Amino acid sequence: MDLDGRRESTNVEDRRGMSGGAKAGLGGGIMGIIIALVAMFLGGGDLGSILGQMGNMGGGITMQESTDNNGEPVEFSQEEQELASFSKKILGGTEDIWSQIFEQQGLGEYRNPKMVLYTGMTSTACGQGQSAMGPFYCSGDQSLYIDLSFFSSMKQQLGADGDFSYAYVIAHEVGHHVENLTGVLQQIHSKMARYGQGSAQANKESVRIELLADYLAGCWAHYDNKQFASVQDGDLEEAIDCAQKIGDDYLQKKAQGYAMPESFTHGTSQQRMRWFKAGYQTGDVKRGINSALQLDYSQL
Repeated sequence: MDLDGRRESTNVEDRRGMSGGAKAGLGGGIMGIIIALVAMFLGGGDLGSILGQMGNMGGGITMQESTDNNGEPVEFSQEEQELASFSKKILGGTEDIWSQIFEQQGLGEYRNPKMVLYTGMTSTACGQGQSAMGPFYCSGDQSLYIDLSFFSSMKQQLGADGDFSYAYVIAHEVGHHVENLTGVLQQIHSKMARYGQGSAQANKESVRIELLADYLAGCWAHYDNKQFASVQDGDLEEAIDCAQKIGDDYLQKKAQGYAMPESFTHGTSQQRMRWFKAGYQTGDVKRGINSALQLDYSQL
């Protein structure tokens, strides 16, 4: 992906090097661990939809500076710093592109989200976030949260690698922010609440949210490439490969040898690839929103 000369976003809070001392775990005990692992393997999403449906979590975390064995502040590797710069440039690109899209397609005013870089765990308006959950968006504070070690995990655990696949992950979380600004997120969350957490119908509504975020990530890539010629040979294949490897069916088969369609919350590999490609090919945001809201259950 060609980012030469691209600006870094300033809407970034860098909490790396700060360690969180948990007052209360994510949901407490083994259940919190299970939820974190499921969220990690299914590719993040809106943390508000994960934590908010579980009721009041209570507790919180306190932050303190991380130190090494000698008591010195943690120094980040060159790779980590390059990933931080890359992530800031991608966020900057989404700010430029989505501001234009909102104006051109009559979607109102685009308000930039904040990106929080952190290590281990951190506090959010939606509750306690942990790196095991992967990148996530919190609608409560309109921020996306990323522990940059996730990109190494993508490469090592899923075999999903390449700068454009990393950009796709960030753009997907920004897609949740777009859903929030357009009211789609609230509309679907209200349906999920009526159906009940964990029900088959609520899971299908969750799939709508995630497939639309994939589509919106594709829309961003469409216009970013049109304006900056950023997409290079092999980049689109990287993103599609990533989408394929974070499909519910792929991950469940990898983890347990079989898939449970009624438990899908993010969509199958084929669905995720198809929605990203559709967004990239058309750049039509309203079409994606309408398709997500009108999608018949039989098509999920």
